Amino acid sequence: MLSPADFRRAVEMLPLVSIDLLLHDGQGRYLTGLRSNPPAQGAWFVPGGRIRKNEPLALALDRIAREELGLHAMAGAWTPCGVHEHFYSTNFAGEINRSTHYIVLAYEAERALEPASLPHAQHRGYRWLSPAAIVADPDVHPYTRAYFKEYAP
Repeated sequence: MLSPADFRRAVEMLPLVSIDLLLHDGQGRYLTGLRSNPPAQGAWFVPGGRIRKNEPLALALDRIAREELGLHAMAGAWTPCGVHEHFYSTNFAGEINRSTHYIVLAYEAERALEPASLPHAQHRGYRWLSPAAIVADPDVHPYTRAYFKEYAP
């Protein structure tokens, strides 16, 4: 693990590789969480997290699903659904003009969860929304809305 100062320098110099989890229930609704931390603080966003150095992709996907959603043993349940880029004008500390660049691997799976049982380390609350509702909601972050624009009527 990097110290906060070393991580700040890394974010300034390099893109971060992360995974976004597009989890849907049997009714076609997707889980969004209200972000507690920068970047994207205060916006509804799909859960996700960074891949760590020397962490194989399958292990990163399992760890992020466990940490973000409390899900265990979902190997093989996730379907890749694209590579995306996210650019933010702030960093993890909310410092303006300290940009963050993410290369995001999006994965989708179906599993119903009760929002009350989900971890609150990264999100203050959760809700299930249809793709059309996600696209129409201005409080959903534009990067999350972009995932669903092709599905919404």
